[in-house]
Amino acid sequence: MTTFTTSDGTEIYFNDWGSGRVIVLIHGWPLDADMWSEQATFLAEHGYRVCAYDRRGFGRSSQPWNGYDYDTMSDDLAQLIDHLDLSDITLVGFSMGGGEVARYLGRHGGAKIAKAVLVSAVTPYLLKTEDNPTGVDQSVFDDMLKGMKEDRAAFFGSFGQQFYGNSLLRKRVSAEHLQWTQQIAMMGSQRATIECAKAFAGTDFRPDMAAFTMPTLIIHGTADQTVPIDSSGRVAARMIAGSKLIEYDDEPHGLHMTAKDRLNADLLSFIA
Repeated sequence: MTTFTTSDGTEIYFNDWGSGRVIVLIHGWPLDADMWSEQATFLAEHGYRVCAYDRRGFGRSSQPWNGYDYDTMSDDLAQLIDHLDLSDITLVGFSMGGGEVARYLGRHGGAKIAKAVLVSAVTPYLLKTEDNPTGVDQSVFDDMLKGMKEDRAAFFGSFGQQFYGNSLLRKRVSAEHLQWTQQIAMMGSQRATIECAKAFAGTDFRPDMAAFTMPTLIIHGTADQTVPIDSSGRVAARMIAGSKLIEYDDEPHGLHMTAKDRLNADLLSFIA
């Protein structure tokens, strides 16, 4: 396997495909780099070098007890960039991964970053508070934590339906894809899964948003029930000067699959 070891001894797995200008893909919760299969293959075939890694605690990376805060996880990203000696990078963060993009820029600066993309991202602040009235109620996250602690496999089975917008009347992805998604989710440790859920729910990225000084694309589905667009994508677009927001009408959270061809085309157009 292709891995590197972080400063705290965590082994991080990554894919490094193709050649050309660099794109780093950061996966969402509770998945791993394989969620980007459609995009990574497409972009590598179109003349780009595409790097995608498994966040600590997930996929093929090691499963330490600690380090599931955004400062540490953005440091993991910084160390991957240094390990591969990358520059002129387009950073693409999906869902929870959008938080890593924001915290990386706020913590490490944008000298090596040419462009940024937030896809279905949790930025700028997902939790509803007095000064963030469009956020998501704490009770939603409490229910998620309860479900994972009681029966993680069952929780991910139902979570996948919402993630991809499947219903009795509409199958956005196949039963086989849902099963594969559940299998990827179960590869992560319970500790990592729970602690990362706490992190993306409660981390305030609003101070990091000023660090988006490079061209930034925001893509979000209007039917996203996992990370509602009014709590995230539309707010981020107002906070990032000069950013471009593309709303995918009636698309759910997992639009990397349900709208994969459109997402591939939009990414290629923006990066080019």
